[in-house]
Amino acid sequence: MKTNNKKGILALLGIGAGAWAFWKYKTMPPEKKEALKSSINEAGDKLKKTVNELESKVAENYDRTKNSAKEKLKEMTK
Repeated sequence: MKTNNKKGILALLGIGAGAWAFWKYKTMPPEKKEALKSSINEAGDKLKKTVNELESKVAENYDRTKNSAKEKLKEMTK
């Protein structure tokens, strides 16, 4: 099977899965829709929190490393 055929089959499967998910969502009762929306929002909030924590840790480590390098450079130039 050629790669183009494999990509085409994967694309069709993806479209089919998307259509099935859309249909399942449309036929869902309103309570389950709200539960799904809230769980997605929770996951998004957790992801944002984690990204912000990682960003601050990276910035902290960068500053610490930069200051350490400056100190060592000063020691070497004395």
